[in-house]
Amino acid sequence: MCSIPDDHVLDLMENMLNIASDFTRLKILYSILEGEKCVSDIVSEVGASQSLVSHQLKVLRKANLVSTRKEGTKVFYSLADEHVNKLIEVVEEHAKEEL
Repeated sequence: MCSIPDDHVLDLMENMLNIASDFTRLKILYSILEGEKCVSDIVSEVGASQSLVSHQLKVLRKANLVSTRKEGTKVFYSLADEHVNKLIEVVEEHAKEEL
């Protein structure tokens, strides 16, 4: 039987799931699932304004769901690690079971 994580871990999990559950943020995560992209590429794929995408990327970065790499004046975003990729895959798989 699995033991319940301590309250601090559960709080972190809740926060991460709440942040990832936003429609626009999910689209952003999918946009960079295949590899790093700059804001303008993400804006084109997601179909949202640059200000909205930039704001959501800041939220995702603060939650350690995405990481950044700067090259000159451009900032490139990618998933923070393989755990984020797995999280997206598991949630998508479960959602598709509901269809």
